Amino acid sequence: MSSTQEDVLAGVGPRLRALRRARNTTLADLATETDLTASTLSRLENGKLRPTLEQLLPLARAHGVPLDDLVAAPPTGDPRIHLKPVRRFGLTVVPLTRRAGGVQAYKVIYPPARRAPTMKLHTHEGYEWFYVLNGHVRFVLGDQEFHLGPGEAAEFDTRVPHWLGSADTHPAELLTLFGPQGERAHLSRPNNQPLEVGNDGRLAGY
Repeated sequence: MSSTQEDVLAGVGPRLRALRRARNTTLADLATETDLTASTLSRLENGKLRPTLEQLLPLARAHGVPLDDLVAAPPTGDPRIHLKPVRRFGLTVVPLTRRAGGVQAYKVIYPPARRAPTMKLHTHEGYEWFYVLNGHVRFVLGDQEFHLGPGEAAEFDTRVPHWLGSADTHPAELLTLFGPQGERAHLSRPNNQPLEVGNDGRLAGY
């Protein structure tokens, strides 16, 4: 292996550690996201294990960065972000940013109301902001319900039980901003039990 290749591989570990810390993610959490063991992840970050493509691919997906960013590929001069839709829980989520940590921007497409999953309220740490690009949105926040159309926006504390979905038979397209906590809640396996909500959009017991 050439000295250049050795230098590239030697730089992967520190970049992996920096990406994980920027997302405020533990080795155990990352192991769950990638199906790699915490021990393997630790050895990769410390440079004690030479990374393979099979290890780097799930790590790039988990951190939301291109594979080139992990291996410090030479810049191409192309500033464009290549959008790759992700489908989670019936939603289509398109990442609009690719940096680790901080506020992230996404375009989220909610399916028509009749095709949407059963409505359940969720809670997680952080704040969320969304802007309706197309369609109409039904937004449940605690025991309140709102209907928003194109050009309308909302900001809320995500520790309050909430739910978002299309308000009619057409998809709803939103521009959404949220931090690391919201990113994990929306794009990873939920780590809290959602609260059931009745057909009237109110929490059970309210």
